[in-house]
Amino acid sequence: MKVTVERSALLKSLGHVHRVVERRNTIPILANVLIQAENAKLAFRATDLDLEVTETIPAEVGPSGATTVPAQMFYEIVRKLPEGAQIVLEASGDRAVLTIRAGRARFTLQTLPVSDFPDLAAGDMTHSFKVSAADLKRLIDKASFAISTEETRYYLNGIYLHAAGAAKAATLRAVATDGHRLAQVELPLPAGADGMPGIIIPRKTVGEVQRLIEDGEAEATIELSPGKIRFTIGDVVLTSKLIDGTFPDYGRVIPLGNNKELVVDKAEFEAAVDRVSTVSSERGRAVKLALTAGKLTLSVTNPDSGSATEELEVEYESDPLDIGFNSRYLLDIAAQIEGETAVLRLADPGSPTLIQDRESKGALYVLMPMRV
Repeated sequence: MKVTVERSALLKSLGHVHRVVERRNTIPILANVLIQAENAKLAFRATDLDLEVTETIPAEVGPSGATTVPAQMFYEIVRKLPEGAQIVLEASGDRAVLTIRAGRARFTLQTLPVSDFPDLAAGDMTHSFKVSAADLKRLIDKASFAISTEETRYYLNGIYLHAAGAAKAATLRAVATDGHRLAQVELPLPAGADGMPGIIIPRKTVGEVQRLIEDGEAEATIELSPGKIRFTIGDVVLTSKLIDGTFPDYGRVIPLGNNKELVVDKAEFEAAVDRVSTVSSERGRAVKLALTAGKLTLSVTNPDSGSATEELEVEYESDPLDIGFNSRYLLDIAAQIEGETAVLRLADPGSPTLIQDRESKGALYVLMPMRV
């Protein structure tokens, strides 16, 4: 095998692929990236047995061939080579090494047999549809912050993606919750997604898809079955196993009768919460919202360090109410609001609060209160 390729194209491609490789591996082949060269194309593939990323780039291919090399080391070598360098990769069948040459620099890396490299067989995908990369990124970005990191409730360690709504108002909906907060984001149901199974996309896969979307103008093809999902974005193909579990009936947590409406300037509110929470304890993080007509008083009391209060003018005409929230969770949700105004619908100090963007439809957030 002999391949000549430009450094920037090689680095970008390896940047996408090498992240999938776990830094600590008990199975040596999983630390490697598979390199395949044929028909003026160079393909890379990496896997952790749950997730597989493949990318293909154009290259000058002499004799075609394939090999596997340590992914992290290969990436670091290419990263440190001078910009604009032409890189030559060479491997011969009788020697278990890959030679990397660029200018006067030369490296040889130990290889492992291609036959050892696992194939994450995707099987038949039952549904296939296309969405713009920008829509997919928004769907994932606005829900992913609420994914649970608690391993015991593994079925919450991802985003629940499913078709929701009725005929004309059918949507593709992404939901994530960690039991303290919930995010629900949706977009019109793409053609081909009708009747798709409800699936849970693992947290690591969600993170990789977020990183792979570099061009919002691109189109993403999503193929799925009850056990696997495949994203194709440009020259990159990401295949992943899904979480085998049942996502809870999240509809029961979304409050319907919250009749106390608080309207705030999103930027002012976010900055004020951030300021007063400076004195909160790492463990507590509680911020108290005291509501009276037209006024919101934010306060934090930390017995170890002091206290803070700040007043905001708001739109609020209901009965006075005192309610507490985790300030970090409040800031996480505020960061998702795209417009200038946030609407909080409250009930009482012990019930969940519904938070929405006044200007943007298709996203809602639920936050459980804290005792303060």
